[in-house]
Amino acid sequence: MNLTTFYTSKSTSLQSEITLLRRRTRSYVIIELATFVLAAVLLLIFWIGGYALQDGWGLLAAALLAVLVYLAVRSRDVRSSARLEECEALLEVYEGELAALEGDFSHFDDGRCYVDAHHPYSTDLDLFGPESLFHRMNRTVTTGGSDHLAARLAETSVPAVEEITKRKEDIRELAAQEELRTSFIAQRKQGSVDTGAVLQSLQQVEDITIPAVAASAWTLAIAILLLLVFYSLLLATLLGLVSAGLLLSWALLEVLFAALCCSKALQQTKHATEGIHKSLKTYHQLMRLTPGLQEVSPALHSLGQIIASIDRRNEFWVLFSNALFLSDLFIVRRFLQWRRRYLTQIPRWIEAVSRFDALVSLATFCYNHPEATEAEMATGEDIVFEARQLWHPFLGARAVRNDFSLTDSHYYLITGANMAGKSTFLRAVGINCLLARCGLPVFAEHLRLSAFALFTSMRTTDDLQHGISYFNAELLRLEQLLTAVHETSARTLIILDEILRGTNSLDKLNGSRLFLETIASQPVTGIIATHDLELSRMASEHPKRFHNYCFEIQLSDSVTYSYHITPGVARNQNATYLLQKVLESIYSSKND
Repeated sequence: MNLTTFYTSKSTSLQSEITLLRRRTRSYVIIELATFVLAAVLLLIFWIGGYALQDGWGLLAAALLAVLVYLAVRSRDVRSSARLEECEALLEVYEGELAALEGDFSHFDDGRCYVDAHHPYSTDLDLFGPESLFHRMNRTVTTGGSDHLAARLAETSVPAVEEITKRKEDIRELAAQEELRTSFIAQRKQGSVDTGAVLQSLQQVEDITIPAVAASAWTLAIAILLLLVFYSLLLATLLGLVSAGLLLSWALLEVLFAALCCSKALQQTKHATEGIHKSLKTYHQLMRLTPGLQEVSPALHSLGQIIASIDRRNEFWVLFSNALFLSDLFIVRRFLQWRRRYLTQIPRWIEAVSRFDALVSLATFCYNHPEATEAEMATGEDIVFEARQLWHPFLGARAVRNDFSLTDSHYYLITGANMAGKSTFLRAVGINCLLARCGLPVFAEHLRLSAFALFTSMRTTDDLQHGISYFNAELLRLEQLLTAVHETSARTLIILDEILRGTNSLDKLNGSRLFLETIASQPVTGIIATHDLELSRMASEHPKRFHNYCFEIQLSDSVTYSYHITPGVARNQNATYLLQKVLESIYSSKND
């Protein structure tokens, strides 16, 4: 079963179940309303008719039966509503995946907040932003998970081969657990959870100062005594032994006692946790699905219940609940017990959820690309890159596949006409190196490579706001490259597209030669695309280090692009040819 068929089957099944559940919910509501009204009418008849118990027991039994039916149906209604909500969330996930298979990633955040023009490779390889690798991969539920995913993709340190192997195993294992991944992603139904806001609120909770008297055993003993006296007075009042005024006075004493012990602490807690109740409920569900956290997930559920109890407080409820139960005192004591037991561990648990959240996205990307293969990792310090039938993942079925290999400390000069495929090929090499390092499958029939540092310069732009011209921006990027090479202990692959394009042809040629001759003394391997055919002479001057490859085109009545890389220097260029066609088209249309 292919992915489209699989996701469509899941969606169809869920839509059928949702229709059934909605119909069932309507039936439950009708039955609940009918049984509630029936019970009320029967009790009203019993009361208005003045029946004695022995005469009206039938009415009471029928009313009780109606209440029991109501409670039973209500219980089933609650479970049905919960399942309906779950199905709707799952359906949203599958519909998002179907849209993604069609190239529509609008269901997911594109990660534009992670764009960094100074990063060694993220801008050139389209890691972040609309239609980016992150956009295609991101299924995170929390901002913490999104941060972890972005950090994995933009990682500049070189992981050990053992670490890459472990990443591959983790991704492959989770990719096989489709139901777990889908259930996890479905928790996004309430929107992305702001991890930073939750952690900030929990920090404020930790800083709340609660009077020691509220937590003392003596306070608990006094509270129990106050309640015992209150209910004794209540019974005595009902029996006519004491006046109601005494009962009300004692209730007021309880309210004042609770306010003295707890009012300020509850206000601070309410302020600190305002707005995160929904996020805590989501985290509770995420912990239930995160391996290793299932047993601790009730901790957040308990905090959620405490916060809900605080949120329900209002002036009337405070008076009523404190008079009957001293509820504020017991809420504070529950809160103190929770904080003492769990609070210091919550950040660690949330961090574990964030890591798993990112892993779910990585595993889903792996699952959604069965056409990709697992890279073979080579050990040793030298750069190894041996690809067979390599292609760029963004192109899908349209991609033209190429064989290409690198030798450590060698340089590959790639020439070719405009639109012949040079830049796409460079990005295909870079993005597959990145995918392999992340532990993800690669888009090649076979790819064997080592772990190495990566630096690219393909999309340099000017910055007029800060007075930086295009040429100056190029120089700054090359300076950043040289600094990065000096600062890393790992060997580096550099991928450059048209060095120094911001200057005149002769200056560009001389500057490019100077740069390549200088960088060649470093532990660097390079792939350099250029339109400057004169630069290809370096392969003749340094045949043991520099090699020429090209993307050739065919010119006749039209331009034919093969998009295949071959050894040698490109012979045909298309700029003049295409411009001539444009001019001919314009002038011929005017003459007509």
